[in-house]
Amino acid sequence: MRVVLIRHEDDPMDDRVTSFLRGNGIEPEVKRPFHGEPLGSIDGSVAASVIYGGKYSVFEEEHYPFLHQENDWIEQCIGADIPLLGICQGAQSIAHVLGAHVGPKPGQLCEFGYYELMPTQEGMEIIPHSLFVAQSHHHDFQLPAGAKLLARSRGFERQAFSYGPVTFAFQFHPEVTPDGFRRWQNAPWARYGWPGAQSREEQDRLMALHDDNQDRWFKSFLLKFFAPILERAAAGQEVSG
Repeated sequence: MRVVLIRHEDDPMDDRVTSFLRGNGIEPEVKRPFHGEPLGSIDGSVAASVIYGGKYSVFEEEHYPFLHQENDWIEQCIGADIPLLGICQGAQSIAHVLGAHVGPKPGQLCEFGYYELMPTQEGMEIIPHSLFVAQSHHHDFQLPAGAKLLARSRGFERQAFSYGPVTFAFQFHPEVTPDGFRRWQNAPWARYGWPGAQSREEQDRLMALHDDNQDRWFKSFLLKFFAPILERAAAGQEVSG
């Protein structure tokens, strides 16, 4: 059984999804379609998939043809009821494939830092209480038809949704560790000065206060999301990339 991680950058693999899987004896299969790596088709060997964030606008398939592959992958995962998690760009791609509008907010409003995530009534089973989470985005998505809104923030009304029982889309970045976020702080594209962005000092303060809570919540989510795969691994069945 394969757990397929779709990435849009070459950063170190120190995110919380990868660490969680490896810590449970599962070596994921990493695909980078933006480098020309083919995804292929969903078959009986695919147990789950996670699509990460990145710099690409999900509605610009003609500029970035690899996005067509990712869209097909999303459609196949949803059609086959394969657990699928989209993070930031990945969440936007799921919304886009499901027919919802994705794009920037007026005035280039962004979130870059740590912001309060507030669950909806329907979302409290997944996100039982408000918490501060890492963010780095300026695109927004509308809620697809048939999806359940799980959470919002003060600047962006749609932060998380589910579609059916096993498809989840998170605009925020619970997978990013402090080391990973510090790489973003030092990146040339860091959004300091954009409307809505926090200063580096504020980011550092909020990271120190809230990262442990974010980590605990995300690990509890991953335990549920990957539960069938963890059961197979515990039973000695091979689950790998």
